[in-house]
Parts: sequence; C-alpha cells; structure tokens
Amino acid sequence: MKKKKITKLIIGTNNKGKSREIKSLLPKYLKVYDASDFNLKSPTENGKTFKENSLIKSKYFSLKSNLICLADDSGLEIDILNRRPGIYSARWAGKSSNFYNAIKKVFRELKKKDKNWEKKRIKARFICALSLSYLGKKIACVQGKIDGYISSQPKGKRGFGYDPIFIPSKKKITFGQMKPSEKYKIDHRSNAFKKIKKFF
Repeated sequence: MKKKKITKLIIGTNNKGKSREIKSLLPKYLKVYDASDFNLKSPTENGKTFKENSLIKSKYFSLKSNLICLADDSGLEIDILNRRPGIYSARWAGKSSNFYNAIKKVFRELKKKDKNWEKKRIKARFICALSLSYLGKKIACVQGKIDGYISSQPKGKRGFGYDPIFIPSKKKITFGQMKPSEKYKIDHRSNAFKKIKKFF
C-alpha cells in the first residue's frame, strides 16, 4: 500500500453533505464511488470515539465493495454540554437527519445549562476522524479539529448539519455563511485530510 498510490475508492457514507466535502479534498485523478453506487446501507456505529466509528464504516464499506474505503466520522462538541452531542451529533438529528431539530435541541440544552448563554461565547469544536481501510483491514486513521464557538442563532444556508451555528475562532461568520472554498481551507475535515493525503 505504501508504494502504490490509490487510484479508486469508495467514500463510506450515505450523507450527501459529507460526500460532497470529501470529494472536494480528493485528487481529481481518483475514481470515486459513493455507497449509493453499491446500494449499501450504513453500518451500526457503536464505537465510543470518532476514530472507532470511522473505522467501523471504512472496514464495513471496504468489505462490501471490495474497494479501498475512505470514511469519516465527525461531530460537534460543546464544552458546557460535557462535549455533547459529540459522537451522537447525527443521532440528535433523528432518523430523518433533520438538523433543524438537532439545532433546536442544542439551544434547549444550552438554555438548561445557562439561561443567558446567548450573551456568552460558548466554546465548541468540530472533530473529524478519517480512516482508510481495505477488505476490512485498517490502513490509517487520523483526526482533525477546528475550535470555535456557538452562534446565538442559525445563520447562513450553506454547508450542512450544524454549520449554521458554528463560528470558527478568529472568524465572525458561521460555516453556514461561508463560501465552500473558504470553509474547506480551515475546517476539521480538511485538517484531518492533511494527515492522510500521503496515501493519494
């Protein structure tokens, strides 16, 4: 694996937003498949960390497709919520992946902790674990992050998930307000990809 460059792979997700962002990071010469190309459903994610869940997905999709798989597990950690939603970020959105409801849940939980949270800078971070596996065996697993804080209200319609309520450190706008090209330069996924791109 170290001598040969990867020429084709499957992205181990059924999340269109994640798939789009991962594709934007990959070299153009790669032949890239989605889980939907093989009609594959996602496995049960029962890991206790982002890395464990990422590996569950990359091992599963690599076995099912007979291709090298690049999988992502990512989420939002909010300090005063004891780093929740964390690995349960997608599950807070429910089976229908309704992040409008997930964001409302974040705001409800913050209100329980501090009635005046909107007036404060609530520390948070996005975490992304990326893993590569082939035929069920791990090739690599890395993690990236970006620190920031929670916006008092959703802003912007770009991106996906919790992007409208996350303001990166040293920025004044949310990921949801940023141009994709601007977001991809600094976000957790690109920071993780820098550590794994040697395989491409």
